[in-house]
Order: sequence, then C-alpha cells, then structure tokens
Amino acid sequence: MSDLTPANAPNYPRPERLDILEDIHGRIVPDPYRYLEDPDDPRTVEWRDGQSHLFAAETNGWDTREQFRASIEQLMGAGVVSPPYFRGNRQFFMRRDPGQQFPVLYTKDDADAEERVLLDPMELDPDGLTTLDSWQPSKEGHRIAYQISIGGNEESILYVMDTATGEIVDGPIDRCRYSPIAWLPEGNQFYYVRRLPPEDLPASEINFHRRVYLHTVGTATTQDALVFGSGMTMTNYYGVEVSRDGHWLQVSAAEGTEPRNDLWLADLTTSPTHRPAFQLVQGDVDAQTGIDFGRNGLLYISTDLGAPRGRIAVTDSMHLSASQWTDVIGEDPDAVLDGFAILDGPELLRPLILVIRTRHVVSELSVHDLETGALVNQVDLPGAGTVAGPIERPEGGPIVWCVYTDHTTVPEIYSFDARTMEFTLFATPPGVVDVPPVHSQQVTYTSADGTEVRMFIISPTRTAEKPRPTVLYGYGGFGIPLSPGYSASVLAWVAAGGVWAVANLRGGGEEGEQWHRDGMLANKQNVFDDFHAAAQYLVDEGWTTTQQLAINGGSNGGLLVGAAMTQRPDLYQAVVCVAPLLDMVRYTTSELGPTWTVEYGDPNVPEQLDWLLGYSPYHRVEANVDYPATMFVAFDNDTRTDPMHARKMTAAVQHATTGTRPVVLRAEGDVGHGARSTTKAIDESADMLAFMARWTHLAPSPRSLGQ
Repeated sequence: MSDLTPANAPNYPRPERLDILEDIHGRIVPDPYRYLEDPDDPRTVEWRDGQSHLFAAETNGWDTREQFRASIEQLMGAGVVSPPYFRGNRQFFMRRDPGQQFPVLYTKDDADAEERVLLDPMELDPDGLTTLDSWQPSKEGHRIAYQISIGGNEESILYVMDTATGEIVDGPIDRCRYSPIAWLPEGNQFYYVRRLPPEDLPASEINFHRRVYLHTVGTATTQDALVFGSGMTMTNYYGVEVSRDGHWLQVSAAEGTEPRNDLWLADLTTSPTHRPAFQLVQGDVDAQTGIDFGRNGLLYISTDLGAPRGRIAVTDSMHLSASQWTDVIGEDPDAVLDGFAILDGPELLRPLILVIRTRHVVSELSVHDLETGALVNQVDLPGAGTVAGPIERPEGGPIVWCVYTDHTTVPEIYSFDARTMEFTLFATPPGVVDVPPVHSQQVTYTSADGTEVRMFIISPTRTAEKPRPTVLYGYGGFGIPLSPGYSASVLAWVAAGGVWAVANLRGGGEEGEQWHRDGMLANKQNVFDDFHAAAQYLVDEGWTTTQQLAINGGSNGGLLVGAAMTQRPDLYQAVVCVAPLLDMVRYTTSELGPTWTVEYGDPNVPEQLDWLLGYSPYHRVEANVDYPATMFVAFDNDTRTDPMHARKMTAAVQHATTGTRPVVLRAEGDVGHGARSTTKAIDESADMLAFMARWTHLAPSPRSLGQ
C-alpha cells in the first residue's frame, strides 16, 4: 500500500468488475459491483478487508484527530435534559450527565419526591449496544411502555414496567419499530403498531405490513385484537392516539413517507375498544392533518390543507368534514406552523393558544385568544434559534414547557406561563461547557433557477476577512428542516479556525410543504442546484476557496453530497458521505427503500427511472475524473439505508478517479442509522473532522482546540 499523501495516488483494492448491463424499460443500466450488495459474499469480505487497511493508512495522516476528539468531548460535556412529562402526580424526564453514554429515564412520584431511575440503557447492557428508542407512560402514570433495540438495528422490542416498583409486567413484544403507544384510561390496555410475522410474508416484504392492535397488559400477543390496517397498502405507516379522557381514538395512515395522510376517528363510548367504529375524517386528500382533542370537547385540527405553511382549525364531533372546519389560526404566508398548546384553567381570564412558528428557519412564539385567534402577545426568545414542543399537562393549566437551542446554546428547557406571559429558564443540562466565541449569521443567495435560498454561516469572525477551510452541510429531503441547533462538531471545527455553513435547501421543510415538493420526485435536481449555488456563494464572497471547501451530509444528505461530487467534482476539495443512498436504481430492493418511492420516484416506472438515473450518484461516476478526497461512512446494522450503497460507490469512485486525493470507506459494526453511545458518536465525529481538516488544509493550534 502506498503512502497516502497528496503527492502519491492511493493503491486501491481492485475488485472484480462484472459485465452487468441491465435493460430496464429500454435504458441500459450498468452495475459492475452488484456482488458488493451481499456482505457475506467472499469477494465482498476480501474487498472490505482491503478497505479497512486503506482506511487505517489514511488515518495515519491525520494530525488533528485526537485534538478534535478532545474538543468534541468537552463541548458535549453539558449532557442532556428533556422537558418534564406529567401523568397524574408523576413526572417523567430524561437526563444524560457528563460522562454518561446514554440519557437515563427518571421519574418523580410527586413534586416533592426524590428522583429515581426507571431505565438506564447501560444497566441493561454494559457494552453500550442497547438504546432506548421511545417511551410512553400510561395516562395515570402508574405504568410505562418503552422500546429498546440492540446494536443499532432499530428493531424495537416493547416492554411494560410498573413505575412504582420497576417490575417488568409485560413483554418482550417484537416487530414494533418505533411504534406509537396509545394508552386507554386505567393503564390496562393500549393500542400499538406491529408488523405481521415474517413467516407469513415473502422475504422481500418482512419490513412492511404494519397493523394497529389492541393489547391487554399481561396477556399473550396472540390475543391482541386487530383493529386497523388489514388489506391496506403494504408500506403504510400508522399513527394512533387516544384522547385524554379515553373518549376518542384517532388513527392516521400514510403510504411510506408521503407528505399526506388519511385520518379516521372512532368514538370509544359508543363502540367497543377492540372493534372501534371508525369514521373517515380525511381520505384521498393531498394534505397532512392531525387532531388535538381539546379539554372543552372541541377538536383542534392542525393541517396544511389549502395552506402549505399550516393552519389550525376547530370543529366538533358532529362536523368533521373539512368544509365545516373554522380557522382559529390562519396560514402565515412567511412562517411555517410547528406546534401549538392550549392554555386554560381558572387562573386565566380566557383560554389561550400558544403557537410555535418558524419564520425563515428561525422560531417564534405567539399567544392568541383561543376562540377568536386574535393576537394577545408575541413572546421574546433568548435568540435566533429553534423552539421544540410545547409540552402541556394532560389536565391543562396555564404553563407549558419547550426546548430552546441555537448554534451556541446547548438545548435548555423553558417554561411559558400564560398568567405572566413570561418565557423562563426551567432546566439546564447538568454539566458546563466552554463554548468558543463564534459568530452565526443568516444569508440569502440565489440558486440556478433564480430561487432565493437561505444559509447559516458559523465562523470565527463576522466577516470573510480571509478564505478559510469550510464545511458546507445540507440535507434537502422529506420536508425535514435544518433549524439552528447546538452541535459540538460544528463548534469544534469553527474553534479550530474553520467555517461551517448550513444550507436550507429545497426538499426540506424550512419554508413549508411547497418548499419540500419543489425538491422531491421530478424536482430533485433543484436540491443539488441549491447546494452547488451555496458552495459558489461561499467562494465568491471570500469565505473559502474550492481547494478549502468540504461537503458533508448523511442519509438523504449522503445522497445530496454523492450527487454533488459527481455533478461538480471541480467545486469540492473533500467529501464526507454518511449512511447514504447512492444507487437510485436499486434503492427499493433493500431495507426501507420501498417506503421512499413517494419521495424519490419508483425505478419500476419508466418516467421516474429517468428522474433517478439523471442524478443517481453510482451511475454518474465517470472514468478519468479527478474526484475529491472522499470518505464514505457506513454502519453494518443500518436498517434504513443499506451499507451496500457506500460499498458500491466506494468501489466505483476508486476505479474511476485519476487524482491523488483518497477515496476511503469507514465501515463500523454494532451501530446503525440512529442513536449510538456518546463514545461512538464522538469517535465518528472526530474521524470526519480530521479527514476534512487534512484535505482542506485546516491546521488548528492546540490552543484553538482547547488543549
């Protein structure tokens, strides 16, 4: 193996190239590394061994890894705290203390009681491979359903615990995978979502076919009542919720990740819980809608029907048709509706509604009259950041809790009191961090078709007084916004003298549902154009140069940077591509791929195949191109984006590139797409920063990294 320096071309493993040329709808599609889809194929095993040696050689040139690791660890030292969740007299919350690997679930039996641990993932598994995926207390708080998974596979296993004793009273129940839990009053039964048994399905369909069941605590799942989903679309996801008083059951269904849903309501006072009589509220309508059951007996509807940025309407159970809804909070043409909470109780002169909106990616809070929607108060926030929540007491009252964060503020818990109209710090993470002095600003630039796009630039200085090594980060998919938030990796990079930019691309949700749709399906190229334009802006404005510019993205963001490096290899010096989709012809053949055709398109449809082939990174790799320094990152237990994408793309780019910059694969076992231990997260981030630092020529001093 040759020394991996800019002066010497890497000595790549040379895997077999197959002469696979498939005729798909008249399009000839090559796939020379098909066998790398199979991790157990001897050719794949041998190739991966070679890649491990190559990656190890690359790391030998990283002078900054340990410095970055120490900096990230310090910046994560605050830990984590969640808002309080109240059920009866009990309070539930999460907290990760400095040095802990995972957040721990706590409870307090009443306001004056001592906190006690309900669930510590490290006590379940000292090896740190078990994660707490979700949890939901019963309405009275005396039981809690929780889901865990092992090794990053996200295959949630459900248990029920007695909160007073810590005794497991039910479970394990498998095939739940982030199932919603909707408790009935008294805590003896709940609705949940579970896949059909794999033995009843073809091998290609075992990840799908969800159903809604009613389960009685302490009984076998064979006695569960099937209440919804039979005969419906294979890739449907279901939401389920029971009103606070147990009166109403709400079920939503969406095909895969499509930005719309159907919605049903059942009156549990007039039909049995095991056989609810559903009434269709919304069906075959291009909108996303949900119901919040008001304590006053009315139904409050959050919807983007006729309002791409969202609105809140009200109705009653006798008038469920959309034409009978009355707006309480109409659509704001410049701000996206994120959430709301009803504030009530005898201490208030009248019921109010607290509304969270995002205006051009920055959160804002407002208080309105619940009946008329009239503005009562605009709430001052700590900064230009992100508010998540709000969390209210099930029984109501004048106080709610929110999470606030921005680029330099660790997530903190605030309470809002409608009696005083004050937004007050309620809880902070248990540790202390030394946040470096950085500057965050929002800029606007123009994409290829003239669309204005926003971007945050986090930098050591307010102005671009000199070009600096810069990381451009993006996502651009599934309607997910990239809002301002605290990141130890970002701060470590900027503290070392670099610039970090976050582009709010089309395909995300930053400007509402239309912004999302302008970057999906046939419009996906808009996302990549927005990204290239962001890069060009950073160069033109003097923040960086093409020799100092790295790009980074994960999951759908991995697809983004994979497309960017194949479309504009001249524009980028380095690429870190994490848990990506890259073979867009065969992405539906593995894991959850079939659920994403509503976002990307279906390769089995000729027109849609053309969309996909137009940008599919694996198929856009060209011979005799000097590709950027690239690190593909894959996780062996990833059950969302199959690591085969990273393997095939690594082989293709290594074969094609004519340059001296390396193309390497960082493959990691015992983790998946989602949560992992603090140590594993720090190691991954340090590797990514060190790789980008080397190839963008960032040379931080020990002092700049807090050494």
